[in-house]
Amino acid sequence: MTPEFVVEFAKEAILMTIYLSMPMLGLGLLAGLIISVFQAVTQIQEMTLTFVPKIIAVFLGLLFAAPWMLEKVTSYTARVFENIPMYIR
Repeated sequence: MTPEFVVEFAKEAILMTIYLSMPMLGLGLLAGLIISVFQAVTQIQEMTLTFVPKIIAVFLGLLFAAPWMLEKVTSYTARVFENIPMYIR
């Protein structure tokens, strides 16, 4: 294994992690922004009002994105396992 191979392999793994986490992070960010605007408009400063909608938004996003995420992780893992003979040369 060359250093370039290791760097490329790590880069691919990090990009896959970012690619899979972005929808959930985006939903959490969007829910937080909407709740923040709502709190600013109504001047309600309840702490649970910020956390509960974010948790629900991320959970629903995870529920709908789980098949897509599972397919991506499965194909990535299968590709890694198929290429193991190339990695050990």
